[in-house]
This record gives sequence, structure tokens and C-alpha cells, in this order.
Amino acid sequence: MPNPRLHFVSLGCPKNRVDSELMLGQLQDAAFDVTSDADEADVIVVNTCGFIEEAKKESIDTILEMAQYKAAGSLKRLVVTGCLVQRYEKELRAEIPEIDVLLGNGEYANVAKAALADLAIQPSIADTIEKIDFLHDATSPRVNTFLPHSAYVKVAEGCDQKCTFCIIPKLRGLQRSRAIDDVLREAEAMHARGVVELNLIAQDLTAYGHDLEPKAQLADLLKALGEGDTPPWIRLHYAYPRPFSKKLLEVLATQPKVLPYIDMPLQHIADSVLKRMARGRPRRFIEKLHQDIRTAVPHVIMRTSFIVGFPGETDADFRELCDYVEGEDFEHVGIFKFSREEGTPSHDMDDQVPRALIDERHAEISELLQDKSRAKKATYVGKRIEVLVDGASEETELLIASRHKGQAPEVDGTTYINDGEAKAGDIVEVEISESFDYDLVGHVTRMIRPAPVRPSHPRLEAKKQAAQRSRGSLRVIS
Repeated sequence: MPNPRLHFVSLGCPKNRVDSELMLGQLQDAAFDVTSDADEADVIVVNTCGFIEEAKKESIDTILEMAQYKAAGSLKRLVVTGCLVQRYEKELRAEIPEIDVLLGNGEYANVAKAALADLAIQPSIADTIEKIDFLHDATSPRVNTFLPHSAYVKVAEGCDQKCTFCIIPKLRGLQRSRAIDDVLREAEAMHARGVVELNLIAQDLTAYGHDLEPKAQLADLLKALGEGDTPPWIRLHYAYPRPFSKKLLEVLATQPKVLPYIDMPLQHIADSVLKRMARGRPRRFIEKLHQDIRTAVPHVIMRTSFIVGFPGETDADFRELCDYVEGEDFEHVGIFKFSREEGTPSHDMDDQVPRALIDERHAEISELLQDKSRAKKATYVGKRIEVLVDGASEETELLIASRHKGQAPEVDGTTYINDGEAKAGDIVEVEISESFDYDLVGHVTRMIRPAPVRPSHPRLEAKKQAAQRSRGSLRVIS
């Protein structure tokens, strides 16, 4: 009897992608064959995002698209998981009857059971939909759907912050950090499989460990990862602007595996807006924190993001934000339009900014940042930099795609190689000859570290081939 066939769709952020990879690991262990063709699937799983209005619409559209296969009779089971379910379980159950099973954020450990359930029985999850305290560990089966040499590691789940624009604590619960030894085991296992770049993620990375007993700090985790048999590149994402201890600054400055790259969403800089956002830190604190980081790590590359159009944002507040991003030395900046989300305090605030004005402000600051990025990229021309090779470019087979230490995967642009030999997973030196708004072009000057040789044991090879099938069949929408 052939194995059941699975089509998996993952939406949203890298944290959601880790959840999808964990679900794929369970489903693969349950003997599902993963297919990239939805019309061939016996079961479809959609892992949704429900963070902001645009993400919710994309999730609904995707569910409805997948539900068409159920209506056509070719699909036996439709399973929907993730943040949208956690937020709107009753509405989804009532309005999209094609869905067979809804699993909230704390229930993805049950995805294989849900996918394999007897179709004559409608599983009931009404009594468990509120549970969001599940936390995976290093022993949880997982399929890396990203590049073979790069992976995300979620070191904590949930968030203790009370930002007035954010629904995450209601969807994901309070912060739950993984033990250092557990994260280290996962990192070492990834390194053994050929992972070169480890992207550490959490909703609030700098709060890592405060909930553990005994308490730990991000510095302790980075020290352990730096000293372990782990990938040579370790990158930090989503560091909330809170005090950086001397120990953390020392690790950032001295541990060679920890890249000089910090992704720290600031959301705004005007004190009046920061106060309404309940961010807890004024502009003077942010400026002092950045000064401390840059003093300790002079070559640090900073990524941040801001929200325009938050309720009460005046023209003066917006001008202050524009002046700040123009004067501050950020390598990468993301600009987002305020999304008015029910269930958050900002939804009911006075002085909502008109949508047309939000669009206008977004366009203005985006143009400013594009010009700034173009000028910043031009400073690389003539320099030799270290890059991690991702493989053949999706744009043209004549170019190789790579990224330098200041370019995180999927968000920070690409360093294209137009001359020289290199393969995925290699770390090479490239001399930059051209620059554009967000990307660089150069040629290989020398090999620094060849791609690791991956295990060839028959059993490991079989697992690798299965993982490759899953990687090619997971539909990721971010």
C-alpha cells in the first residue's frame, strides 16, 4: 500500500517556518511522502500567519485555495495550523467547512495524528485550542527546508513584552526559553549535517534565559555555542532594545563565530510614539545602547525596522524618524505600515492616522532609505569581503548567489559572484566591483573555507534524500 501523500504550505516569519519544519519532521516520520503538487495530495497542511491584516488575508486566501481540492474530491484531509487558528478558531470552523482539523500554536506536536486520523471521525480540539505552552527540543524530528548549509534555530517561544500594537503574546504565550544544553545539542547536530550558518531567532532574543531556573543570559548561550562543535557563522535576530550587559558585549566582540550583525527592531524613535507603543525605552536609551554596541564591536552591522502611522504619530514625530534613520548608520532598515489589529490596545487608541497619510509617509521614508542604501552599498566597491555561497542565482545561471556577514538570508540582499568557482556552503573571499540599491557584485579572489563534506552513511543518506524531497516540496510564503 503506498504511503499517503502530503502537500505542506508554510506562511509567515522564520519562527513560523521552524514550526513548519518540526511538523514536517513528524509527518515524515509518520511515513508521508511529500509532494509539491497539491492536486496529488491526500492531505494538505497549511501553517498560517495571523499577525497583521495583510498576513491574515494571505492565510485566508491560501486556505480557500487549498480547500478547492477538497471540494473537487481529490483531497482527503485539510489541516490548518498556526497563528490564524489560535486567533480565529471559531470563525474558521464556522466559515470554511472544508477544513477537517484546526490546530493552534501549542498543538503542532499533534499534526501527524491529525493528518492520519480516520476520516470518519472529526477530531475535537475545542478543549485544547487555548493551549500554547508547547516548546520543542533538540530531539524533536525536524526537516530543514531552507538551504542545506543554513538553518534557523528558535531558542525561545512567546514574549513577555506588552507592546500595544502586537498580538504575539496572546497567540504565542509568555516567553519560554530552551535550556542552553538543549540548544547546543541542536546546533551541534546541525553542524554535523553540514550547516555553516546558524540564525538564532526568538520574539525577544535579548530576554533569553530570564525565565529559566537557574536563570541564564544570552551571553551564556552565545559563549556555549561559540565554544561548541557548532557552525562557524552564528547570527542574531530580533534583539529587543534592552540593556546589553558587559558580558554580552564582550562575547559579541571576542567570539569569532558570532557574526558582527544584530537585528534589533526599534519600531520608532520619537519618545511620544514609543510611549504609546509601550516599548519601555526612550530615545536616549536607544542611542546610548547603540553607542555601547558600536564601541564594543566597531564593525557591527545593524538591521532594524520601524512602523509609520502609529496612532498619534504627528508630522513632527515622522520628521524626527526620518532625520534619525538618515543620520544613523544602519545597514538595513525595514519600514512597515501600522496595521490596526483587533485585540491590541492600539486598535482602540484615539488619533488614528488616516490610511492615505500612512501610505504617503511610508513612500517618503522608503525612498529616503533606498537612496541611503545605494550610497552605503557603493562603499563596498573595491573591497575584499568574506561571503557564504548559497548556490546558483535564481536570476540567471551566469551568476552565483552569496551573502557577506552583514547579509542575513532572505532579507538583506545578495552578493552576486560573476567570476570564479564556488559551490553552496563554501566561504570565499570576493572583491566587489559593482553595487546597486541592495545588492553587490564581485569575483572570487580566494577560498577561505570549503563547504563541509556531508555524511554518506547509507541510513543518513536515506534521511538526507527524504529531507531534500521535503525541501523541494514545501511551499513557503513569507
